Amino acid sequence: MIPPLITAEQRAQLLANGQAYAAGYASDLLPVVRLFTPDAHATWLLAALDPADGDTAYGLCDVGIGMPELGHVKLSELASIVGPLKQSILRDLYFRPTRPLSEYAQLAQLNGSIID
Repeated sequence: MIPPLITAEQRAQLLANGQAYAAGYASDLLPVVRLFTPDAHATWLLAALDPADGDTAYGLCDVGIGMPELGHVKLSELASIVGPLKQSILRDLYFRPTRPLSEYAQLAQLNGSIID
């Protein structure tokens, strides 16, 4: 059985960040979760979830083509992705954010990929 992309605790934190961001209380959030493809070079650092639909996440998206960018992605779409070796996206169980999302984005754009 494949574990869910995010835990209930992460969903709650992502929704709280989404509400704070929408209300203008937060501008540069810490990522909450790191998702990745084990058989490709794609990574997502998600920091907020739209409280209106509970599916649209905001974060740093790196699909492995050397052009990481801040943007939106639907969790339901991520859950349906299967890599070239038929592996699903996984949650990094050991990820602990060390900097705000803007710093991850700046480093990723300099390096062409998310580096940690």
